[in-house]
Amino acid sequence: MVKTVLPGEVVPISRPGGDDPADAVLRLLMAYQRRLPGEHPERCSACAAPHLRKIAAAMATGREIQLVLPAFPAKSPNRAKTLSHLPDMAERVALEFLQSVCDRVERVYPPGARFVICSDGRVFGDLIGVPDSDVTAYRTELLAMIDRIGAERLDVFDLDDVHLGFDDHSAMREHLVTHYAEPLESVRAEVKAGGQALSIYRGMTRFLFEDQLGPDYEGSRAAALREARRRAYGVIQRSRAWGALLAERFTDAVRLSIHPQPCGAEKLGVLLMETADTWLTPWHGVAVMVDGRPELAKRADAERLGATLVRRGGRPSHYVLSRLTG
Repeated sequence: MVKTVLPGEVVPISRPGGDDPADAVLRLLMAYQRRLPGEHPERCSACAAPHLRKIAAAMATGREIQLVLPAFPAKSPNRAKTLSHLPDMAERVALEFLQSVCDRVERVYPPGARFVICSDGRVFGDLIGVPDSDVTAYRTELLAMIDRIGAERLDVFDLDDVHLGFDDHSAMREHLVTHYAEPLESVRAEVKAGGQALSIYRGMTRFLFEDQLGPDYEGSRAAALREARRRAYGVIQRSRAWGALLAERFTDAVRLSIHPQPCGAEKLGVLLMETADTWLTPWHGVAVMVDGRPELAKRADAERLGATLVRRGGRPSHYVLSRLTG
C-alpha cells in the first residue's frame, strides 16, 4: 500500500541564503516533488528556474499564485482497483492535502495560492473505457466534495468549461485534437526513439491494460495488451493537446503534473500521496485507514489483507485495517 502525506503535516523546508518569499513558496511546493527513479533529492537551479519566475511575477503584483494541475479525471473502470465510478475517501484525502498546501503558502505569502484542478476525464474518457456520463457524475461529486470539506482554494476546470453550453462531447474532443494535438505518427516516432516518451508510453499502457482486466472482462490478456498499446498513443496525444490548451488558457500559472518530470521541465511533478508507484493515484485505488492513517491501495489488495469496508451516505467510502490484526 501507499502512504499519504497527511493534510497539515509539516515537511521541513530549509532556506539557505535568506528568506526570499518566492523561494520559500517554491521550496514548499518542491517539498512534495514527485521525482524520477534514481533522481537526486536535492533541488537544483535548473529545476527551480521556470517555476520561480512565475511565482515571483505573481508576488510582484500581489496576485494569488495560480497552480494548474491536470488530475482527477474519473475513476478507473476496473472494480478490482476502485469502489465505484464516484470520488470517495481517496479523493477526499488528496483534496484536503492540496488545500493544506495552499494554507501553508498563505502563511508565507498572504494572497496565497490556488489550485486549478484541470480534470481531463472528458479529454480521453472514450480511450480509457469511461463513459461520458460517468465523467460527468465524477466531476459533479468532486465539486460537491470540495464544497463539503471547505476547500476554498481549489477550483475545477475541464473541457466542458472550454465549450460552455455545448454538450457534444465527441465534437469537443475532435476540436481539441484538431487545434492542439500533434499527429499520432509523431507520438509513435518519439516513443520509438526511447527516453522519457517511452517511459510514459509504458506506464500508460500498463494502466490501460490493468483497467481492462476488471471482473467482467472475458477476453484474453494478450488481446487486452494489444488494445492497451494501441490506445496509449491516443491518450498521450490528447493529454499533450490538453496541456497545450491549458498553457494557452493559464499563461501565468505554475504548471504541475502528477507524474515525475525531468530536470528543468516546464512542469513540476508533485505528489498527491507519497508513493513508490508512479502511476497509482486516488482515482486508480481506494483509501485504507491503517491504524488511523490513510494509505492508498488497489481495492483487491485491500480486501486480500482483510480490510473492512466503510460506507458513508449510502455509498462505499474506504477501508479500515489494523496492522495489529490485519
